[in-house]
Amino acid sequence: MTTLDLKDLILAPEASVRDALEAIDRSKRQIALVVDADGRLVATVTDGDVRRGILRGINVDGPVSQVMHTMPTTVVEGAPDAETRALIRQRRLQHVPVLDGAGRLKGLATVSDLFDVTPNDTRVVLMAGGLGTRLRPLTETVPKPMLPVGGKPLLEQIIGLFANQGFWQISISVNYRADMVRDHFGDGTKFGVQIDYIEEEHRMGTAGALSLLSDRPKAPFIVMNGDVLVALQFSELLAFHRDKSALGTLVVREFEQQVPYGVVRSADGLMTGIEEKPVERYFVNAGIYVLSPEALDHLTPGAPMDMPDLLTGLQENGSNIGVFPLTEYWRDIGRIADLEAARTEFESVFQG
Repeated sequence: MTTLDLKDLILAPEASVRDALEAIDRSKRQIALVVDADGRLVATVTDGDVRRGILRGINVDGPVSQVMHTMPTTVVEGAPDAETRALIRQRRLQHVPVLDGAGRLKGLATVSDLFDVTPNDTRVVLMAGGLGTRLRPLTETVPKPMLPVGGKPLLEQIIGLFANQGFWQISISVNYRADMVRDHFGDGTKFGVQIDYIEEEHRMGTAGALSLLSDRPKAPFIVMNGDVLVALQFSELLAFHRDKSALGTLVVREFEQQVPYGVVRSADGLMTGIEEKPVERYFVNAGIYVLSPEALDHLTPGAPMDMPDLLTGLQENGSNIGVFPLTEYWRDIGRIADLEAARTEFESVFQG
């Protein structure tokens, strides 16, 4: 934010509530900043503070001290953007004053400045507890989601994808070498998100681990395997899930396979045609799902279950199961050849 913009927001401590209203209206930022003669931040006043004051019956021509907040959340000048984004998400803020070491006002970090999208409260659950046996010997000492792709662990790239789209509440299910995942990501602050962990004492499967969530999601949530690299707008997936009135939705990717022979078609012992080396096309499970909270009622706490079994059971019980076709980039990193391909493709797909 520019110095000129800041001047529009600044109030002296002796200003009135009406002055604060005028500053808020003038700046279009829903906030005014109370600053002393030395430039130090004294308090903040938001449109919500003023509104609550008016409901209490304050005099708007009285001092701004009636409504100002003297212990606002702030950040120090030079703090990494990721940490500031995490603070804004965790505390549900729209703006955070930026101060120097002496408490002098230097700027205002805002949601519109730091995010290309509005923060999204949808829970994201990432499955990172697998053994990665097909990637041995690489996974003998490192869990598969921590293998580097694009100069960072794969799981960090996945979290960055969600963070860049505004998703900030992330749960990671861990089992094999869980300490390496926790040590790297911590509570997620450095990555602009909030992270908690689902501790699998034994392998629970992609659905069973959800029975260990510490708090039940109140809205549809995303579940994704921690070994998938994808270019997908997750808001579109969530909208599809809701449009289909689905209890569960799985993302699918078209897979084609050429039969290396001429395929003979027949009926009643007679040939009806020959198709030379046809290409068969299928939809395959992409390892990305949306579940409505009610789907969790079909899990047995602590019991293993894979996601395909859960979705099949929900469908057999009469629930809608959405199928979302993915046309964007997708790479399942299950084998060493897949990992090498992802490393080759990463720059052109995600940084090009």
